Amino acid sequence: MSIPVSFNDIERSARDILLRDYPIGGFRLDVRSSTSHGMSFKVNGQRDNKTGMIVGGIESRCMNRKTGLSLTQAWTSSNQLNSRIELDNSLAKGLKLEATISVLPSVMEKRIRFASTFKRPAIHSTASFDVSKNTLIFNSVIGRQGFLVGGELIYNVKEAKINRYNTAIGYSARDYAIAIRSMNDFQRYSASYYHRVDERLEGSGKASWTSNKTTNGGRDMMSKVELEIGAKYRLDPTSFIKGKITNAGVVGASYSQLIRPGAKINMGIAIDTTRWNESTPKLGIALTLEN
Repeated sequence: MSIPVSFNDIERSARDILLRDYPIGGFRLDVRSSTSHGMSFKVNGQRDNKTGMIVGGIESRCMNRKTGLSLTQAWTSSNQLNSRIELDNSLAKGLKLEATISVLPSVMEKRIRFASTFKRPAIHSTASFDVSKNTLIFNSVIGRQGFLVGGELIYNVKEAKINRYNTAIGYSARDYAIAIRSMNDFQRYSASYYHRVDERLEGSGKASWTSNKTTNGGRDMMSKVELEIGAKYRLDPTSFIKGKITNAGVVGASYSQLIRPGAKINMGIAIDTTRWNESTPKLGIALTLEN
């Protein structure tokens, strides 16, 4: 019996086709390096084409594979310092504990967050507590023979009340996956479908809508449905193209190429077909380098 995906990844297969590998609106550079002793480094930077603003960060991670203990430290261009300590598979099999501290010295702001993840065959649960917001988030997924059922609860400890809850069900097979989610106390819904047609072609679609209660009789009225479909076609072992379109008339396309082992370039474009004369195409490039 396999371990199910986390609650946030129940519709990941469809989401990756529609959202991943679309570097729209700027230039992004990611550089990653790792050593055989458990050290890894990441440097990233992104420039926004519209504003010209450049943001970035640097991250280092040290991991002891024997004990499962790791320390991650990061520093962003906004002068935010992040430190995270993780203990994985040490106290109990499938249990991961995490503590994160974020500090913004310019405004003397500090945030502390504790989290845990428990993964075993047929169950995947996570819990986190944000000390500054007094918010407890718990979600869990139960899976059996491809069927998935999950729920998430956001609880305000200080006020002793439930802020909101989300639910999801899904089914995943080798070549396809479906998922239905309800969010914000059954006010927001989404349904997604993923299909691997063959070794080269994959496709997915997603529909989202909001249920609004009217003052006239308290009936539930469904808002306009948002539709999005996309596909991915692998040209060869080192490259692929992707395309998507929404019912709002936005068309997106991207091309990814593995230049050599450890070097990948990704180019994307998005066009609003309903505003040809007003808006210009949004372009983007992402370059990833790793050893």
